[in-house]
Amino acid sequence: MTIAFSPGGMPALVLNADYRPLSYYPLSLWSWQDAIKAVFLDRVNIVAEYDQTVSSPSFTMRIPSVVSLKTYVKPSLYPAFTRFNVFLRDHFECQYCGAKHDLTFDHVIPRHMGGQTTWENVVASCAPCNLRKGGLLPEQAGMFPRQKPFRPTVYDLHNAGRHFPPNYLHESWLDYLYWDVELEP
Repeated sequence: MTIAFSPGGMPALVLNADYRPLSYYPLSLWSWQDAIKAVFLDRVNIVAEYDQTVSSPSFTMRIPSVVSLKTYVKPSLYPAFTRFNVFLRDHFECQYCGAKHDLTFDHVIPRHMGGQTTWENVVASCAPCNLRKGGLLPEQAGMFPRQKPFRPTVYDLHNAGRHFPPNYLHESWLDYLYWDVELEP
């Protein structure tokens, strides 16, 4: 296919068969090439399109901006334990001082004291607080997390993520995002 523009900024929002995004954080996006491939493999329906087209010698088509899967994928109840998801659960704030910069994570019960790297023992921490707490227990350091660490559900992360929208939202996606947000009167 020949293209007369730079389509790198034209990802397709991927919806489950029930028209909800496969994931919010990170937002479920495919490259335009993957979206077109899925169309030809009959795995998705095109819901919305960009104005731009791609062409081959035998056809021209508009680039999909929103696609929905033809087969429903059951979402996981619990998200993966990743650094990003820990930060998202903790609203990208140090759980000791509230700083929003230089974030790392801290084991509330230090590893050398038997603490594990789990949802229930890891919190977002700025580097200075992490260094100050060191290998001490919260009681020893006089530093207690603002919220007790917990294993979030996907719903918990969706709610937290609404405070941190992606940098790029195409207008054709807006009807499919944040559909469960409480409406203002």
